[in-house]
Amino acid sequence: MSTLPPCPQCKSTFTYEDGQNYICPECAHEWSASAATETADAGLDVRDAHGNPLKDGDSVTVIKDLKVKGSSSVVKVGTKVKSIRLVEGDHNIDCKIDGIGAMSLKSEFVKKA
Repeated sequence: MSTLPPCPQCKSTFTYEDGQNYICPECAHEWSASAATETADAGLDVRDAHGNPLKDGDSVTVIKDLKVKGSSSVVKVGTKVKSIRLVEGDHNIDCKIDGIGAMSLKSEFVKKA
């Protein structure tokens, strides 16, 4: 049994297929199957300080000195971070920074490299 995507408007799980479209019986919203796969691939919508969309595996550059909590270390402006991973929450980027280790960053303090 295949699982159909929930309705993008009301989040109902009772969607059904009608030809090339999906239909929600609760709010009568219709959308194409290709649009559903694009939104499923999109995942989290995380953007950098300049509004550029970020995705897993991107490289970013830190745009502000960031103090490391519980340490006397500082992540300096211009530090390049490779292979980021997007997560949900306030600090929506997980990464490893050379010399510091694993960290979580806020997307508002980075720009896409």
